[in-house]
Amino acid sequence: MKEKKHMSTSDETFAWKSPFAALTDVPLPSMPTNSPAVDVADKTAPKRNRGRVDIIRSTAHRGGKTVTVVTGFVGISQAEKERLAKELQKACGAGGTVKEGRIEIQGDHRDTVARILTNAGFRPVFAGG
Repeated sequence: MKEKKHMSTSDETFAWKSPFAALTDVPLPSMPTNSPAVDVADKTAPKRNRGRVDIIRSTAHRGGKTVTVVTGFVGISQAEKERLAKELQKACGAGGTVKEGRIEIQGDHRDTVARILTNAGFRPVFAGG
């Protein structure tokens, strides 16, 4: 069997040199400067109206589990629905999926979903369910 190397535990101090000490002399890159007029124009630009979507709280055929369903998307691709679903899942801290043109988020997150859809330019309407 191989002999183990033992480290000294005496009270001797040793000179420790930080591997990052050389970085103190390196200048940081400068931040890009944007004109204030561009920032103001972006914030005041009106959101485009992308249509009405329905937000439904559903428990049917789900073993009693609550799901927030968003339906009624018109004119957006499957890839955009999946991107929007991923954003909704992250904001709600829940799982979800895109099925048959609907976005389903696990749990009752109607308020959070409505806020995100409004920011994305949709007009959310709470439907029965």
